[in-house]
Amino acid sequence: MSAFFADFQTNWLVYLSMPLIAALIGYGTKLVAIRMMFQPLEFVGRKPFGWQGIVPRRAARMASIACDTMTDRLISAGEVLSRLDAERVVKEIEKPLLDGAEEIAREIAMEYQPGLWESLPEAVRRGIIHRVQAEAPGVVRSLLDMIKDDVDNVFDLKDMVVTNLVKDKALLNRIFQQAGRKEFQFIAHSGIYFGFAIGLIQMFAWAATKNPWVMPIFGGLTGWFTDWLALKMIFNPKQPKRYLGVFEWQGLFLKRRKEVAADYGALIAQEIITPRNVIEAVLRGPLSDRLFALIQRQVQDVLDRQAGFARPLVVLAVGSGRYQAVKQRVAEKVIERLPEAMTYIEDYAEDAMDIRNTLVQKMQELTEEEFEALIRPAFEQDEWILITVGAVLGFAVGELQVILVENLAH
Repeated sequence: MSAFFADFQTNWLVYLSMPLIAALIGYGTKLVAIRMMFQPLEFVGRKPFGWQGIVPRRAARMASIACDTMTDRLISAGEVLSRLDAERVVKEIEKPLLDGAEEIAREIAMEYQPGLWESLPEAVRRGIIHRVQAEAPGVVRSLLDMIKDDVDNVFDLKDMVVTNLVKDKALLNRIFQQAGRKEFQFIAHSGIYFGFAIGLIQMFAWAATKNPWVMPIFGGLTGWFTDWLALKMIFNPKQPKRYLGVFEWQGLFLKRRKEVAADYGALIAQEIITPRNVIEAVLRGPLSDRLFALIQRQVQDVLDRQAGFARPLVVLAVGSGRYQAVKQRVAEKVIERLPEAMTYIEDYAEDAMDIRNTLVQKMQELTEEEFEALIRPAFEQDEWILITVGAVLGFAVGELQVILVENLAH
C-alpha cells in the first residue's frame, strides 16, 4: 500500500485522469449510441459499410408496433369518427356545400343540355338549383351516418398511422425522442457516474499491474456495462423495489407514466391522428373506393328522387345512357369537391374527437407491459449493436488513454 501511495504522489496526475477519462468514455459512448438510434434518417455509406439510424431503418416495423398498441388498446377508428355530429358537420360546411351544389347543377346542365338550360327562365333555373341545395344537407347527414355505422369498411386507422410514420421518418424519431427524452438524458448522464466508478477500480488495477491492457479492457468494459445497465434501469423493475434496504427504484419510463402519457397523447393528436389526416385517409386511403361507391349511390338516389314522375320524360329527352352518365358525372364532381369542403370542419373535428385527452386517459389504463411497448421497440431493436459500439469505442479510447498515461508518466 505504501508503494501505491508513493507511486500516486509521483504520478498523481495520471491516476486522477483515469476516473475522469472513464467518466468521459461513459458519457461519450452514450451520446454516440443515442445518436445512432435516430441518425442519419437515410443510409449513409456504401453497403455493406455504412449506417442508418435504427429507428428510421426499421421505420415500417417500428411504426407497426407503435400502431398496434395505439389502435388495439388506445383508440379505434369507430371512436375517432363516432364523436362527429352530423348536424354540426352540415352546419360547418353549409356555405361550401350550397355553393358546390349550385356550381355542380349549373355545370352538369350546361354540359349535357346547354341549349335547354339556357332557354329556361331564371326563376325555373333557380328553382332547380334550390331543390338540389335543399337535398345536399340530407345527403351529407345520411352519408356520415352510413360511414359511422360501417366505419371499418371506409376508414383504416392503422394504415393511416403507419403510412404517415413511414413516410415521415423524422416524425417517427420525434415520437420516440419526445416520449423518452428523460430516459435518453438519464442514459447519457449515467455514463458519467458509472464510468467514474469503474475508473476508480481501473485506477487500482493499473497501480497493481501497470499492464497496458488495463486501460483498453476497462474502457471497453465501461462502454459495454454502462450501456447495458442504463437500458436495464429504464424499464426495470416494473414495480417500485427497495435495494439494500436503502434506496427504492422503479424503471424510469414506467415511473413517468403520467408525464409520458401527456406528451405522447399531445404529439399523436397534433401530428398523426389529426382531422386533416383522418379526412385524407377516408377520402384517399386504401378503402376510399368503398366510400366513393357510397357517395355515388347517395347522389344517384337523390337525382332519381328529384326526377320523380318526370324521370321517364328526362330519360326520353336525354337517353337512358346519358341519364346514367349524368348521374355518374354528378357523383364524380361531388367527390372532387369533398376535400376542400371538409377543410371547413377541421377545427370542430379537433374539439369533437378530443384525441389528446382520449389517448392520455387510455394510456393510464395500460398494464406495465403494454405501456412499456410504446417506446421499448426503439431500444430493443438491435440494442446489442449499440452496446457493442459502446464497448468498441470505450476500448479505442482506452488505447489512447494508455498513450496519454505513458506520456504523463514520463
